[in-house]
Amino acid sequence: MGLFIFINHLFYPSIGLAFDTSDPSVSLLQNRISNNFSKKYCRAIQNGFSKDEAMKSAIVKTENIISFSYNPQKKWIEKDDLANQISLQVVNDCGWSFGLIGKEGVDYFKSYFLEIYEKTTPDINFSR
Repeated sequence: MGLFIFINHLFYPSIGLAFDTSDPSVSLLQNRISNNFSKKYCRAIQNGFSKDEAMKSAIVKTENIISFSYNPQKKWIEKDDLANQISLQVVNDCGWSFGLIGKEGVDYFKSYFLEIYEKTTPDINFSR
């Protein structure tokens, strides 16, 4: 049976779609956005902002930077991927200071980020 599947895939390969998100420049841009957001969020928390105030402030400031960026690669960034990377960055940078650690912390921050993002900028797509 396994041999049949192997031969079938050898002669009739699956059709796949390639996206430009594998482009290293997209990953670099996504890293810069994540680092920027994390610095702004962590600094706001350290300065005594509530988590909601820190989140809204970091989203708006980061969105303003992205909006005025002429980098054509920003159109290839997926919101969910960016949210995941931002969450990882924040939890690694300062999550311990407000009780977020590990995968549970990343998952919580990601859902929280997406919820506040939708409320703060309903008509704007973070990466477009």
